[in-house]
Amino acid sequence: MIFTVLLSVSLVGLFSSTIYLILTAEGARRFVKRPRAYGHHQKVQLPALAILKPVHGLEPRLRENLESFFLQDYPDFELIFGAREMNDPALKVVEDLRRKYPDVKTKVLFSGRPEYPNAKVFTLEKMIEQTAADYLVITDSDTYITPDCMREVVTPLLDRRNGLVTCLYKGIPAGGFWSRLEALGMSVELPSGVLVASIFETMRFALGPIMATRRDVIESIGGISAVADYHADDYKLGNLTHGLGKNVILSRYICGHVAMNTSIRMSIAHQTRWMRSTRFSRSAGHVGTGLTYAMPFGILGMIAGWIGHKWQVGAALLVWAVLNRVLEAIIVGWKVIGDREALTSAWLYPARDLLGFFIWCGSFMGDEMIWRNERYRFVTDGKIVRL
Repeated sequence: MIFTVLLSVSLVGLFSSTIYLILTAEGARRFVKRPRAYGHHQKVQLPALAILKPVHGLEPRLRENLESFFLQDYPDFELIFGAREMNDPALKVVEDLRRKYPDVKTKVLFSGRPEYPNAKVFTLEKMIEQTAADYLVITDSDTYITPDCMREVVTPLLDRRNGLVTCLYKGIPAGGFWSRLEALGMSVELPSGVLVASIFETMRFALGPIMATRRDVIESIGGISAVADYHADDYKLGNLTHGLGKNVILSRYICGHVAMNTSIRMSIAHQTRWMRSTRFSRSAGHVGTGLTYAMPFGILGMIAGWIGHKWQVGAALLVWAVLNRVLEAIIVGWKVIGDREALTSAWLYPARDLLGFFIWCGSFMGDEMIWRNERYRFVTDGKIVRL
């Protein structure tokens, strides 16, 4: 009886995760067939641009990340850095880079104590007020880009039907095994979900590392403060833009995103926070995520084989799960994202898949989180309140 139940659950999970892998491969095929944006519009006149970069404290690779924005091959842009306080240590890095690149237009402003639950959005509101540019790129401090990034993400916005452009990203380890494992998940797990979603519906969310938009779009949703009560401000900004009848474009450009958490405690806490945010923002989809994992069901099949004295069956189910995840790492992480680590460490992705499943389970346990050393509670529709 126990053998039959465990075997049945294992098979259901392995079939569902295999169907997910097939859909991921189809989404990947469609994505790589699309042309790059700027390469097909090299004669267009690019508008003045403001790059909005909130910073908060020192982070791994902060200098390299910020410097990559000073090196943009874009005709007319300014960098606006925002911090809560004048003594934020990240501003020392900013000042060093301003001296190194004196020809790049930059501003630094201080927002003070945030009045909104989402402190980043409070800072962004102040930054938008300080620029005359109508084209805006909101980007996180842990994002790394190449010199062609701004051309790629701004060009689609010249079509007024498009309201927001966002990018998939490659995980960049900050150092150590746990950062490496989290970076592997960034390069494989998250892009897989986005690629599958793109098959069934138009994009209606954004990804935080890069969000390019226009001032008229921000004004039409009621200002950037419209997302001030949400932890996943990127998801909500894309959702509101889609609600305006504007297209949310997934760019072919792939940026870098640093996995800053070098300890197991920090890494799991960070991933649980985002999983919990997804649970409150997209509850139905979050529940269904459980059927996209393969390794838990492969291990369950192995246990079933051991209990039923059918070790060959159990071993076959485990191998099925491992091959499923290795293929996903190669198809998405290497072929789509271009992360060589996803190819050389594809054997490690089954472990990331198993860890992701346990973090997914943990996301249902509680409704609070720690963010920037402050405690918050999730409420309806992904909103947060500061405790």
